[in-house]
Amino acid sequence: QVQLVESGGGLVQAGGSLRLSCAASGRTFSRNAMGWFRQAPGKEREFVAGIKWSGATTSYQDSVKGRFTISRDNAKNTVTLQMNSLKPEDTAVYYCAADGSSNYKQRIPTTPSEYDYWGQGTQVTVSS
Repeated sequence: QVQLVESGGGLVQAGGSLRLSCAASGRTFSRNAMGWFRQAPGKEREFVAGIKWSGATTSYQDSVKGRFTISRDNAKNTVTLQMNSLKPEDTAVYYCAADGSSNYKQRIPTTPSEYDYWGQGTQVTVSS
């Protein structure tokens, strides 16, 4: 059974930092892109950051560029999202996702439909 389990969410003041982690089990994703999405109340799930299977290439939503950093450790089957300079508009449930169907994909998927596995989500709340 494949599972993605996120951790690290919480409540932080504006300008603060949080580090989200996602641990995968049940199969390896070392050949697959992984990403982070978020969903605020009443809004659609949106792409935040993605990372290529090798870790050499990353992609970010414009609003988080320069503040968030995605990384992965294929030996540990984990992906991390370091979030700095947090803003109230970053408040959302954050989801880890893995593209399990395409190995060594050159393009980082940016839509939810391109990802096959999802974590349960972790709440991030940024107070002003």
